[in-house]
Amino acid sequence: MSGAGADRAERPISFAAPFRHSAFTVLWTATLVSNVGGWMYSAASGWLMTSLNPDALMVALVQAASSLPISLFAIPAGALADIFDKRKFLIVVETITTVVSAVYAVIVGLGWATPLNLLVFTFLIGAAGAMTVPAWQAVVTYLVPKDDLPPAIAANSVGVNISRAIGPALGGLTISAYGIVAPFWINAASNLGIVASLLWWRPRTRAGTLLPAERFGQAILAGLRYARHNQHLRATLVRASGFFLFASAYWALLPLVARQQIGAARIFTACCSESSVPARSRARFCCREPKPDWVPTCFSPSARLAKPSPWSSTALPGSRSLRSPPA
Repeated sequence: MSGAGADRAERPISFAAPFRHSAFTVLWTATLVSNVGGWMYSAASGWLMTSLNPDALMVALVQAASSLPISLFAIPAGALADIFDKRKFLIVVETITTVVSAVYAVIVGLGWATPLNLLVFTFLIGAAGAMTVPAWQAVVTYLVPKDDLPPAIAANSVGVNISRAIGPALGGLTISAYGIVAPFWINAASNLGIVASLLWWRPRTRAGTLLPAERFGQAILAGLRYARHNQHLRATLVRASGFFLFASAYWALLPLVARQQIGAARIFTACCSESSVPARSRARFCCREPKPDWVPTCFSPSARLAKPSPWSSTALPGSRSLRSPPA
Protein backbone atom coordinates (compact mmCIF):
# COMPACT_ATOMS: atom_id res chain seq x y z
CA MET A 1 0.00 0.00 0.00
CA SER A 2 1.30 3.46 -0.84
CA GLY A 3 2.16 5.97 1.88
CA ALA A 4 -0.82 8.20 1.05
CA GLY A 5 -3.17 5.23 1.01
CA ALA A 6 -1.83 4.01 4.36
CA ASP A 7 -2.31 7.46 5.87
CA ARG A 8 -5.95 7.53 4.73
CA ALA A 9 -6.55 4.03 6.09
CA GLU A 10 -5.07 4.85 9.49
CA ARG A 11 -6.65 8.30 9.85
CA PRO A 12 -9.68 8.18 12.17
CA ILE A 13 -13.00 9.08 10.56
CA SER A 14 -14.53 12.17 12.14
CA PHE A 15 -18.28 12.62 12.18
CA ALA A 16 -17.72 16.38 11.87
CA ALA A 17 -15.52 16.09 8.76
CA PRO A 18 -18.25 16.70 6.13
CA PHE A 19 -19.44 19.81 7.98
CA ARG A 20 -16.18 21.51 7.08
CA HIS A 21 -17.67 21.90 3.61
CA SER A 22 -20.16 24.76 3.50
CA ALA A 23 -22.31 23.28 0.72
CA PHE A 24 -22.82 20.08 2.70
CA THR A 25 -23.66 21.98 5.88
CA VAL A 26 -26.20 24.24 4.17
CA LEU A 27 -27.97 21.43 2.34
CA TRP A 28 -27.87 19.13 5.37
CA THR A 29 -29.48 21.81 7.53
CA ALA A 30 -32.10 22.63 4.90
CA THR A 31 -33.06 18.99 4.45
CA LEU A 32 -33.24 18.48 8.21
CA VAL A 33 -35.70 21.38 8.54
CA SER A 34 -37.69 20.17 5.53
CA ASN A 35 -37.86 16.62 6.85
CA VAL A 36 -39.14 17.89 10.19
CA GLY A 37 -41.90 19.68 8.29
CA GLY A 38 -42.56 16.53 6.28
CA TRP A 39 -42.95 14.41 9.41
CA MET A 40 -45.30 17.01 10.84
CA TYR A 41 -47.36 16.77 7.65
CA SER A 42 -47.32 12.97 7.75
CA ALA A 43 -48.61 12.88 11.33
CA ALA A 44 -51.20 15.60 10.68
CA SER A 45 -52.56 13.94 7.53
CA GLY A 46 -53.19 10.67 9.36
CA TRP A 47 -54.82 12.50 12.25
CA LEU A 48 -56.95 14.57 9.84
CA MET A 49 -58.31 11.45 8.17
CA THR A 50 -59.49 10.09 11.52
CA SER A 51 -61.62 13.24 11.77
CA LEU A 52 -62.87 13.16 8.19
CA ASN A 53 -63.61 9.42 8.02
CA PRO A 54 -62.61 7.12 10.91
CA ASP A 55 -63.05 3.97 8.81
CA ALA A 56 -59.95 1.77 9.18
CA LEU A 57 -59.57 1.35 5.41
CA MET A 58 -59.64 5.09 4.75
CA VAL A 59 -57.11 5.78 7.49
CA ALA A 60 -54.82 3.06 6.15
CA LEU A 61 -55.10 4.52 2.63
CA VAL A 62 -53.30 7.65 3.84
CA GLN A 63 -50.18 5.57 4.41
CA ALA A 64 -50.75 3.76 1.14
CA ALA A 65 -51.03 7.07 -0.74
CA SER A 66 -47.80 8.23 0.87
CA SER A 67 -45.81 5.05 0.23
CA LEU A 68 -47.11 3.97 -3.19
CA PRO A 69 -45.29 6.70 -5.18
CA ILE A 70 -41.85 5.48 -4.13
CA SER A 71 -42.71 2.07 -5.59
CA LEU A 72 -44.09 3.51 -8.81
CA PHE A 73 -41.65 6.32 -9.54
CA ALA A 74 -38.31 5.57 -7.87
CA ILE A 75 -36.85 3.68 -10.84
CA PRO A 76 -38.01 6.17 -13.51
CA ALA A 77 -36.81 9.00 -11.26
CA GLY A 78 -33.38 7.40 -11.08
CA ALA A 79 -33.21 7.33 -14.86
CA LEU A 80 -34.21 10.98 -15.06
CA ALA A 81 -31.59 11.91 -12.46
CA ASP A 82 -28.92 10.30 -14.63
CA ILE A 83 -30.11 12.07 -17.78
CA PHE A 84 -30.73 15.63 -16.53
CA ASP A 85 -28.71 18.07 -14.46
CA LYS A 86 -29.38 16.97 -10.88
CA ARG A 87 -29.39 20.43 -9.33
CA LYS A 88 -31.82 21.89 -11.86
CA PHE A 89 -34.01 18.78 -11.66
CA LEU A 90 -34.20 19.08 -7.87
CA ILE A 91 -35.00 22.79 -8.02
CA VAL A 92 -37.94 22.19 -10.37
CA VAL A 93 -39.42 19.25 -8.44
CA GLU A 94 -38.89 20.82 -5.00
CA THR A 95 -40.59 24.01 -6.20
CA ILE A 96 -43.57 21.96 -7.39
CA THR A 97 -43.64 20.18 -4.03
CA THR A 98 -43.73 23.52 -2.21
CA VAL A 99 -46.59 24.81 -4.36
CA VAL A 100 -48.66 21.64 -4.01
CA SER A 101 -48.11 21.61 -0.23
CA ALA A 102 -49.18 25.26 0.04
CA VAL A 103 -52.31 24.65 -2.05
CA TYR A 104 -53.44 21.88 0.26
CA ALA A 105 -52.68 23.97 3.32
CA VAL A 106 -55.11 26.54 1.89
CA ILE A 107 -57.72 23.83 1.30
CA VAL A 108 -57.42 22.58 4.89
CA GLY A 109 -57.48 26.13 6.24
CA LEU A 110 -60.70 26.90 4.36
CA GLY A 111 -62.36 23.76 5.68
CA TRP A 112 -62.56 22.13 2.25
CA ALA A 113 -60.62 19.01 3.16
CA THR A 114 -62.29 15.71 2.27
CA PRO A 115 -61.05 12.12 2.44
CA LEU A 116 -60.64 12.10 -1.35
CA ASN A 117 -58.62 15.29 -1.72
CA LEU A 118 -56.50 14.34 1.30
CA LEU A 119 -55.55 11.08 -0.43
CA VAL A 120 -54.97 12.82 -3.76
CA PHE A 121 -52.67 15.50 -2.33
CA THR A 122 -50.85 13.00 -0.13
CA PHE A 123 -50.17 10.95 -3.26
CA LEU A 124 -49.04 14.02 -5.23
CA ILE A 125 -46.66 15.17 -2.49
CA GLY A 126 -45.35 11.63 -2.12
CA ALA A 127 -44.87 11.39 -5.89
CA ALA A 128 -42.87 14.61 -5.98
CA GLY A 129 -40.75 13.34 -3.10
CA ALA A 130 -40.19 10.00 -4.83
CA MET A 131 -39.01 11.79 -7.97
CA THR A 132 -36.26 13.53 -6.01
CA VAL A 133 -34.91 10.61 -3.98
CA PRO A 134 -32.39 9.26 -6.54
CA ALA A 135 -31.09 12.73 -7.40
CA TRP A 136 -30.66 13.60 -3.72
CA GLN A 137 -28.78 10.36 -3.12
CA ALA A 138 -26.31 11.17 -5.88
CA VAL A 139 -25.77 14.79 -4.87
CA VAL A 140 -23.54 14.02 -1.87
CA THR A 141 -20.62 13.11 -4.13
CA TYR A 142 -20.64 16.73 -5.32
CA LEU A 143 -20.58 18.11 -1.76
CA VAL A 144 -17.66 16.33 -0.08
CA PRO A 145 -14.44 14.65 -1.24
CA LYS A 146 -14.27 10.88 -1.37
CA ASP A 147 -12.48 10.54 1.99
CA ASP A 148 -15.38 12.28 3.75
CA LEU A 149 -18.16 10.18 2.19
CA PRO A 150 -18.55 7.66 5.09
CA PRO A 151 -19.12 10.33 7.78
CA ALA A 152 -21.25 12.34 5.34
CA ILE A 153 -23.59 9.40 4.84
CA ALA A 154 -23.63 8.73 8.59
CA ALA A 155 -24.55 12.39 9.15
CA ASN A 156 -27.38 11.95 6.66
CA SER A 157 -28.76 9.04 8.67
CA VAL A 158 -28.52 11.07 11.86
CA GLY A 159 -30.37 13.96 10.23
CA VAL A 160 -33.19 11.73 9.03
CA ASN A 161 -33.66 10.15 12.43
CA ILE A 162 -33.51 13.49 14.24
CA SER A 163 -36.33 14.72 12.03
CA ARG A 164 -38.27 11.51 12.68
CA ALA A 165 -37.86 12.00 16.42
CA ILE A 166 -38.92 15.63 16.70
CA GLY A 167 -41.16 16.12 13.63
CA PRO A 168 -44.22 14.14 14.75
CA ALA A 169 -43.92 15.47 18.32
CA LEU A 170 -43.85 19.06 17.04
CA GLY A 171 -46.78 18.19 14.80
CA GLY A 172 -48.86 17.08 17.78
CA LEU A 173 -47.97 20.14 19.83
CA THR A 174 -48.73 22.40 16.88
CA ILE A 175 -52.12 20.78 16.27
CA SER A 176 -53.01 21.19 19.95
CA ALA A 177 -51.91 24.83 20.03
CA TYR A 178 -52.85 26.18 16.59
CA GLY A 179 -55.19 23.67 14.97
CA ILE A 180 -54.91 21.00 12.30
CA VAL A 181 -53.97 23.41 9.50
CA ALA A 182 -50.70 24.57 11.10
CA PRO A 183 -48.56 21.49 10.24
CA PHE A 184 -49.66 21.73 6.61
CA TRP A 185 -48.43 25.34 6.39
CA ILE A 186 -45.21 24.48 8.21
CA ASN A 187 -44.57 21.66 5.76
CA ALA A 188 -44.92 24.02 2.80
CA ALA A 189 -42.76 26.71 4.43
CA SER A 190 -40.05 24.26 5.47
CA ASN A 191 -39.53 23.32 1.84
CA LEU A 192 -38.56 26.88 0.93
CA GLY A 193 -35.19 26.34 2.58
CA ILE A 194 -34.50 23.41 0.24
CA VAL A 195 -35.28 25.51 -2.83
CA ALA A 196 -33.19 28.44 -1.56
CA SER A 197 -30.18 26.23 -0.71
CA LEU A 198 -30.26 24.60 -4.13
CA LEU A 199 -30.41 27.99 -5.82
CA TRP A 200 -27.44 29.13 -3.70
CA TRP A 201 -25.35 26.00 -4.27
CA ARG A 202 -22.99 25.92 -7.23
CA PRO A 203 -21.59 22.39 -7.68
CA ARG A 204 -17.98 22.05 -8.65
CA THR A 205 -17.49 21.34 -12.33
CA ARG A 206 -16.55 17.87 -13.43
CA ALA A 207 -14.93 16.61 -16.57
CA GLY A 208 -17.55 16.31 -19.27
CA THR A 209 -18.19 13.34 -21.53
CA LEU A 210 -18.45 13.11 -25.28
CA LEU A 211 -21.01 10.31 -25.00
CA PRO A 212 -24.67 11.17 -25.70
CA ALA A 213 -27.17 11.19 -22.85
CA GLU A 214 -28.55 7.76 -22.02
CA ARG A 215 -32.06 7.04 -23.26
CA PHE A 216 -34.80 6.88 -20.64
CA GLY A 217 -35.78 3.25 -21.25
CA GLN A 218 -32.19 2.07 -21.46
CA ALA A 219 -31.36 3.82 -18.20
CA ILE A 220 -34.20 1.98 -16.43
CA LEU A 221 -33.04 -1.38 -17.79
CA ALA A 222 -29.46 -0.63 -16.74
CA GLY A 223 -30.65 0.14 -13.19
CA LEU A 224 -32.64 -3.09 -13.01
CA ARG A 225 -29.64 -5.09 -14.22
CA TYR A 226 -27.46 -3.45 -11.61
CA ALA A 227 -29.94 -4.28 -8.84
CA ARG A 228 -30.14 -7.86 -10.05
CA HIS A 229 -26.39 -8.45 -10.01
CA ASN A 230 -25.34 -6.39 -6.95
CA GLN A 231 -25.30 -8.65 -3.91
CA HIS A 232 -25.37 -5.88 -1.29
CA LEU A 233 -28.21 -4.04 -2.99
CA ARG A 234 -30.27 -7.22 -3.27
CA ALA A 235 -29.73 -7.87 0.44
CA THR A 236 -30.82 -4.33 1.27
CA LEU A 237 -33.99 -4.66 -0.82
CA VAL A 238 -34.87 -7.96 0.85
CA ARG A 239 -34.35 -6.52 4.34
CA ALA A 240 -36.36 -3.39 3.58
CA SER A 241 -39.20 -5.42 2.04
CA GLY A 242 -39.33 -7.72 5.04
CA PHE A 243 -39.49 -4.75 7.39
CA PHE A 244 -42.06 -2.66 5.55
CA LEU A 245 -44.40 -5.57 4.85
CA PHE A 246 -45.23 -5.77 8.55
CA ALA A 247 -44.31 -2.32 9.88
CA SER A 248 -46.62 -0.57 7.41
CA ALA A 249 -49.64 -1.92 9.28
CA TYR A 250 -48.44 -0.22 12.46
CA TRP A 251 -47.89 3.13 10.73
CA ALA A 252 -51.14 2.92 8.78
CA LEU A 253 -53.46 2.26 11.73
CA LEU A 254 -51.64 4.09 14.53
CA PRO A 255 -53.67 7.33 14.01
CA LEU A 256 -56.95 5.44 14.34
CA VAL A 257 -55.85 3.55 17.45
CA ALA A 258 -54.67 6.80 19.03
CA ARG A 259 -57.90 8.62 18.12
CA GLN A 260 -60.23 5.90 19.45
CA GLN A 261 -58.30 4.82 22.54
CA ILE A 262 -56.39 7.96 23.55
CA GLY A 263 -58.03 10.87 21.74
CA ALA A 264 -55.03 13.22 21.93
CA ALA A 265 -52.97 14.24 18.90
CA ARG A 266 -49.85 14.89 20.95
CA ILE A 267 -49.90 11.35 22.36
CA PHE A 268 -50.30 9.88 18.88
CA THR A 269 -47.39 11.90 17.53
CA ALA A 270 -45.28 11.00 20.57
CA CYS A 271 -45.77 7.34 19.60
CA CYS A 272 -44.49 8.18 16.11
CA SER A 273 -41.44 9.94 17.53
CA GLU A 274 -40.61 7.21 20.03
CA SER A 275 -40.15 4.62 17.29
CA SER A 276 -37.13 6.46 15.89
CA VAL A 277 -35.06 6.57 19.08
CA PRO A 278 -33.18 3.25 18.69
CA ALA A 279 -32.34 3.98 15.05
CA ARG A 280 -30.31 7.11 15.80
CA SER A 281 -27.41 5.12 17.24
CA ARG A 282 -26.80 3.20 13.99
CA ALA A 283 -25.14 6.08 12.20
CA ARG A 284 -22.61 6.51 15.01
CA PHE A 285 -21.71 2.83 14.74
CA CYS A 286 -21.38 3.06 10.95
CA CYS A 287 -19.10 6.08 11.24
CA ARG A 288 -16.98 4.35 13.87
CA GLU A 289 -16.66 1.00 12.09
CA PRO A 290 -16.35 1.57 8.33
CA LYS A 291 -16.02 -1.48 6.13
CA PRO A 292 -16.40 -2.24 2.42
CA ASP A 293 -19.98 -3.48 2.69
CA TRP A 294 -21.12 -1.06 5.39
CA VAL A 295 -23.58 0.91 3.26
CA PRO A 296 -26.46 -1.59 3.40
CA THR A 297 -25.99 -2.10 7.15
CA CYS A 298 -26.42 1.61 7.76
CA PHE A 299 -29.77 1.89 6.00
CA SER A 300 -32.62 2.78 8.31
CA PRO A 301 -35.60 0.88 6.86
CA SER A 302 -38.10 3.10 8.64
CA ALA A 303 -36.47 6.37 7.70
CA ARG A 304 -38.77 7.04 4.82
CA LEU A 305 -42.16 6.73 6.42
CA ALA A 306 -42.52 10.47 5.97
CA LYS A 307 -40.79 12.72 3.54
CA PRO A 308 -37.71 12.05 1.30
CA SER A 309 -34.42 13.28 2.66
CA PRO A 310 -31.35 13.39 0.57
CA TRP A 311 -29.75 11.48 3.35
CA SER A 312 -31.52 8.14 3.59
CA SER A 313 -32.04 5.64 0.86
CA THR A 314 -35.09 4.09 2.39
CA ALA A 315 -36.63 7.19 3.82
CA LEU A 316 -40.37 7.67 3.75
CA PRO A 317 -41.81 8.76 0.45
CA GLY A 318 -41.04 12.40 0.92
CA SER A 319 -37.81 12.55 2.93
CA ARG A 320 -34.68 13.82 1.27
CA SER A 321 -31.48 11.84 1.44
CA LEU A 322 -27.99 12.91 0.35
CA ARG A 323 -26.57 9.42 0.08
CA SER A 324 -24.03 8.43 -2.50
CA PRO A 325 -24.93 5.63 -4.92
CA PRO A 326 -23.44 2.20 -4.26
CA ALA A 327 -20.02 1.69 -5.77
